[in-house]
Amino acid sequence: MSTELELSFRLDNELTEVMRLRVQSLQQRGQKRQDGERLLQANEAVYRLDFSKQTLRFSRWTVKLAQAGRLTITATSQLWTPDLTHLMTRQLLEPVGVFWSTAADAPVQCYEADAHEFGERIAELAKVRKVMYFLFAFAEGCNPENVECSITFTVDS
Repeated sequence: MSTELELSFRLDNELTEVMRLRVQSLQQRGQKRQDGERLLQANEAVYRLDFSKQTLRFSRWTVKLAQAGRLTITATSQLWTPDLTHLMTRQLLEPVGVFWSTAADAPVQCYEADAHEFGERIAELAKVRKVMYFLFAFAEGCNPENVECSITFTVDS
């Protein structure tokens, strides 16, 4: 028998702020980023998923955009320890999830094959992770206040 488990992406305000301070610090000192370092852009925020179960099969994405816009979700690898190291470009995983809507009441669209592969990749990483971090990039009118995003998995009992 199997059941469904829906996990909501949660904004990690503290980690987002730490990454913004890193950018600010470099700018104030006139320094450049480390070779390969990935700095947080102004339109990005760090989100997290906390896995209560480890053996999951990807089922579906649920993305709601309250107005027209584009949301790009990029996962980070299991090697990134955000409290100790800077995020490096090589720690970003492919494919990314790209979701968009052309109007407030229009259905959210995505690149289905990439979104499905991305979901399967997350389920695979959940086997060895309790927490996973993601970069959400907001564009074309999309922002954290008007986005709801979750991912549903099937859990075998």
